[in-house]
Amino acid sequence: MEQPKQSFFQRHPGFDAYSLFWLVLFLILAALGRFFLPLLIPAGVVLVYLLFRLLSKNQEKRQMENARFYALFRSIGRWKRGRKGIKTDKVYYYFKCPTCGQSMRVPRGLGKIEVTCKACSSRFEVRS
Repeated sequence: MEQPKQSFFQRHPGFDAYSLFWLVLFLILAALGRFFLPLLIPAGVVLVYLLFRLLSKNQEKRQMENARFYALFRSIGRWKRGRKGIKTDKVYYYFKCPTCGQSMRVPRGLGKIEVTCKACSSRFEVRS
């Protein structure tokens, strides 16, 4: 069975976030290469790799690279926020709803209280 001819844009994955990263890196290296000529060599290498990615027909592999790139950025974001991810305060106690993850706060020093989440209406106890 003969497959219908695909257009150029159907055969190539196109521009994604990972390609945008390489484009920005190329532009930075090219701009700095105007002042320091040896930086034009890595800029050329980055440009060749970017063109390879854009013209590649292996969409599955390019999508996997893009997914790994997103995963790396998510892990960097989690690392920057720290382990808790919830701010501390002397007046309020901050916590998250165990059901939906909505951030909430209660005044400190009230002891064990029952809280109702405004987002999902679940009830649970917290110690302030």
